[in-house]
Amino acid sequence: MDRVEDLIQSLALQEHPEGGWYREVYRSDESIPLIGLPERFDGERAFCTSIYFLLSGEDFSAFHRIKQDELWHFHDGDRLTVHVIDRAGNYCEKKLGRNSEQGETFQQVVEAGDWFAASVPSGGYALVGCTVAPGFDFADFEMPSRDALQALYPQHSNIIKRLTR
Repeated sequence: MDRVEDLIQSLALQEHPEGGWYREVYRSDESIPLIGLPERFDGERAFCTSIYFLLSGEDFSAFHRIKQDELWHFHDGDRLTVHVIDRAGNYCEKKLGRNSEQGETFQQVVEAGDWFAASVPSGGYALVGCTVAPGFDFADFEMPSRDALQALYPQHSNIIKRLTR
């Protein structure tokens, strides 16, 4: 996968804890004070942050959630599927890509508090961007164990087994 290696090098990507590769490309200089944020936050946050995110081959982004909405933007490669389990326990797939006739779009949103993971077709790759507002902070990131997520959503056991570590 020469293209994947080229992207990792040229974009200076590093391994992400949830899987895949990333690099923060934007963090606003201004911040929202804690007093201006919903109670779920424990400190001030940048107005907005943005990253490049790359998945390839059999790698996946493991189920996790954050306290903010996250916008996903398709840039290059093959279809990327964002797997979402919402707060009510409903599962859906959001497809990013350039093939609208196959239900793919260039942009999708994952709502704050929803569990989500991502995958690409076997042997494929996808370069996307992720924008978070208020800005991302690892204090807002939660990645559960497979057992913990299956206890919450046993009806989605197959996808949870496939996309957790």
